[in-house]
Amino acid sequence: MKLVSKKKMVKQCGFPRRPPPRGAKAAQGEQAKVMGPLERVYQEIAILKKLHHVNIVKLVEVLDDPSEDNLHMGESLADPVMEVPTDNPFTEDQSRLYFRDIVLGIEYLHYQKIVHRDIKPSNLLLGDDGHVKITDFGVSNQFEGNDALLSSTAGTPAFMAPEALSDSRQSFSGKALDVWAMGVTLYCFIYGKCPFIDEYILALHSKIKNKPVEFLETPVISELLKSLILRMLDKNPDTRITIPEIKVHPWLTQDGMDPLPLEEDHCSAVEVTEEEVKNSVKFIPSLSAVILVKAMLRKRSFSNPFECPSRREERSMSAPGNLKGSSGEGNREELEDLREDEPSS
Repeated sequence: MKLVSKKKMVKQCGFPRRPPPRGAKAAQGEQAKVMGPLERVYQEIAILKKLHHVNIVKLVEVLDDPSEDNLHMGESLADPVMEVPTDNPFTEDQSRLYFRDIVLGIEYLHYQKIVHRDIKPSNLLLGDDGHVKITDFGVSNQFEGNDALLSSTAGTPAFMAPEALSDSRQSFSGKALDVWAMGVTLYCFIYGKCPFIDEYILALHSKIKNKPVEFLETPVISELLKSLILRMLDKNPDTRITIPEIKVHPWLTQDGMDPLPLEEDHCSAVEVTEEEVKNSVKFIPSLSAVILVKAMLRKRSFSNPFECPSRREERSMSAPGNLKGSSGEGNREELEDLREDEPSS
């Protein structure tokens, strides 16, 4: 069960407006409906719940306690493909196998007009079927048009792209951010650590923006792999390699001998209805309210069963004498009855 702050989701939510209608609705010229901040969150959750791909983790249910800030997001359980740093990185062949899954998963998300914004090994789960599955959409954005134009930073510092840390750029490509983070992730697969490391955040930002990528002496990797990593970690997002180009890179396809499936073979558009948006989150009362209501129902009374007996007597001074006289005994019975529900130590 993952906890996500509703306030943060509203703040970071990537729905400045409702995405344009697709298919028949678009042909009919249906007008977009302006949505409020929390409605946008529910819209995003409804879409995430309908994502269906072998390389995307399945969002099972989202629970909302109105008294808390957090949403409880229930996802399919699995372990991260790698914890960074590690002294046991993957071989080049193993890295290729896992990275092919990541490429297909990101292509599917981009097809759904979603940028992830926090790709890293700990957000990649290894399923029972042996496939890598992308998870944790807490800072993801949905966009209109061909790409997301972002203006705020989000994600994990060591995986952030240089353009997101620049003071001169007012907006930057969401797709290019994902590609950069994928490049850092691939580097981690091979070396077990990030290409840019520093304990001070400003120094880390400086390295990401200015320091060239360095390849370690061990393990020795192919020139094709080096070329792919360098193109993904191109500090200029305008010349950085794209997902379609990554899919046909000779390292990933083993010189074309093992091509990846075409986009149309594994991607189909997800549409959500207003009813699905309305039911995207299951509202639950707080735990304290559940306990109180249960006790009241058991006693068939609307009085608070946990209220101090003396205070209840004070408020009953105007009641008939026989009722006042029996209140103490009744309270003792209620407290004894409630203790039966308490777990034994």
